[in-house]
Amino acid sequence: MISRTEKQKMLANEPYIAVDPQLVAERIRARRLTRLYNLTTQEDSDQRAALFKELLGSMGSNVWIEASFFCDYGSNIYLGDNAYFNFNCVLLDCNTFHVGDNTQFGPAVQIYTAYHPLEAAERIKGPELAAPIKIGSNVWVGGGAIICQGVTIGDNTTISAGSVVTKDILADVFAAGNPCRVIRQL
Repeated sequence: MISRTEKQKMLANEPYIAVDPQLVAERIRARRLTRLYNLTTQEDSDQRAALFKELLGSMGSNVWIEASFFCDYGSNIYLGDNAYFNFNCVLLDCNTFHVGDNTQFGPAVQIYTAYHPLEAAERIKGPELAAPIKIGSNVWVGGGAIICQGVTIGDNTTISAGSVVTKDILADVFAAGNPCRVIRQL
């Protein structure tokens, strides 16, 4: 039987050890690149683009991310065309995070693919988990919203500011609250 790396386990939503040397090195790389990005100004658009090309898994055209921006790995983030992130967004991309075209995020949005075992006896052993997140096209996520692991948000949906999204949200709806729920069809 071939042994799987901790990174392979992480991306397969299996328990993994986050202090694995490869994962630590990849997080250090992401911290360096985001630190450099956060030191740039809007006038440094070529430098910003180069840093994100190195950091992200992929990035469509006309993507804009306001500083300060933070992520775990960067390489698990896949952004469509015209994606926009306002100030102080945090992406814990321990698994894949896909964003469709024309999707916007308000300030201080937090996106967590990472999570921990619920049972304390398992949690204190140290393994972590991560589940992918997918956000469709033409979505608006209001400021301060939190998107939790494993969630899919459909196209043309609006998530209200301050919402905590713990379950999938359909396309073409307005959703709000903690936990976030559909308020009405759009």
